Amino acid sequence: MRRNGSARTLLQPNDIEMTARSLIDRIVRQEDINFFLTNRIPRRRLTQLMGWLSRIEQPWLAASCIFLWRLFSDLDLGEARETSFKSLNACFTRKLKDGVRPIDRDPMHLTSPCDALVGACGRVAEGMVLQAKGFAYPLADLLYDEELARYYRGGEFATLRLTSSMYHRFHAPYDCCVERVDYISGDTWNVNPVALKRIERLFCKNERAVIRCRLPSGALLTLVPVAAILVASIRLQFLEVRLHLKYRGPNRIPCNARLSKGEEMGWFEHGSTIIVLAPQGLELCERWREGGRIRMGEALLEGAPRG
Repeated sequence: MRRNGSARTLLQPNDIEMTARSLIDRIVRQEDINFFLTNRIPRRRLTQLMGWLSRIEQPWLAASCIFLWRLFSDLDLGEARETSFKSLNACFTRKLKDGVRPIDRDPMHLTSPCDALVGACGRVAEGMVLQAKGFAYPLADLLYDEELARYYRGGEFATLRLTSSMYHRFHAPYDCCVERVDYISGDTWNVNPVALKRIERLFCKNERAVIRCRLPSGALLTLVPVAAILVASIRLQFLEVRLHLKYRGPNRIPCNARLSKGEEMGWFEHGSTIIVLAPQGLELCERWREGGRIRMGEALLEGAPRG
């Protein structure tokens, strides 16, 4: 079609999607706007609403939500076992095709429990752990347990952030026995880098579960899945309860769940963060630095943990 002597081409659906995504990217890169849109809102109510919406089993609704989701993220379903979903929650918690996440079987390696971007990581120094550059927090506040925090003095920590588009299930980093889960109800602040630079002790404010994993050596590895806005629901395969904002207790849940390296432990219902705490004798593999992208099953820590 010609108008005013110049050729005009109608926009195709892919062009519209790319244009919308470009506009959204420009907006969310503005940190003040990003922080306001993802935090200065009724976080708990929005999270509960999202939980309700995501469980509605209507394929057309799920398809519409997934289309919108793609505008905000790099969602790729190429590795998913299924690509057609009855609900948005089914897409969030999708399983992967067999073999797409090979597990590092080296007995000197502890693997990443999830797909993630590596956040702050390094040594636990004087009971403090980094949240972001210049922002440290007491490990005892995160764990809600002074004795457990003392156990990790001089040990290692790694903050693994799952974006909304990533694979949301997490797995055992090594052969282990889950001895106990401490559920700590809390807020639902966003855990993206913008919020981490602005909200002190953010991980200590949010809902989380402290999962104690006893290794064959007798050492204790602890995983702390931290919920966030639109998530606030952590499911563990070995517990009969779903941990979410309405679940108030008991906060201390004894377990005796034996898991093999790479075996599924549970999942988030959107995307969030897992903090890995390792005792002395284990160190972060040299290849991993803040900002790196790691996959479930890749070596995260190496060495011989002390019992």
